[in-house]
Amino acid sequence: MRKVERYPVEGPNALWQVYSTVSRLKSVRNFIFIQLARYCPILPLKNWIYRRILGMKVGKHTAFALMVMVDVFFPERISVGNNSIIGYNTTILTHEYLIKEYRLGDVKIGSNVMIGANSTILPGITIGDHAVVAAGSLVHKDVPAYAFVGGNPMREIRRSEMVVPAELDDHVRNIIN
Repeated sequence: MRKVERYPVEGPNALWQVYSTVSRLKSVRNFIFIQLARYCPILPLKNWIYRRILGMKVGKHTAFALMVMVDVFFPERISVGNNSIIGYNTTILTHEYLIKEYRLGDVKIGSNVMIGANSTILPGITIGDHAVVAAGSLVHKDVPAYAFVGGNPMREIRRSEMVVPAELDDHVRNIIN
């Protein structure tokens, strides 16, 4: 189950009421900087925009590919660990505006994670360290560490319990495995 906070609304659908939950100024500012980051080919500059202007938690050596779309209204609810790759045209959402309610949820992506191109990550999702999400996946539930997942709906394809560093000799590998 996704970890989201639910806020019921009265009257027209929740999206019509979006500016009662987030300021217009914040939305416009975030939109401008997200568009700059989407097309920016310089990874350190892109990460600086995410960290310093949008308030995201982005780990060292994490790479956001071209056209990644982070949540416009609540990007500060996104955290990504060290050395992860977010693939081309991936969308990371931290909000859902529905007919009778809106939902907010943090998105936590671990370290050494690979998200394939054209994936969508829904609010309230945690993706564990060393996980791999196949291209074109809809991430609608948590992904365990070391899991390889994919599809729409997403399903676990396989999981390796531990990655053994190449420096370990065969004897130590046999003991661990």
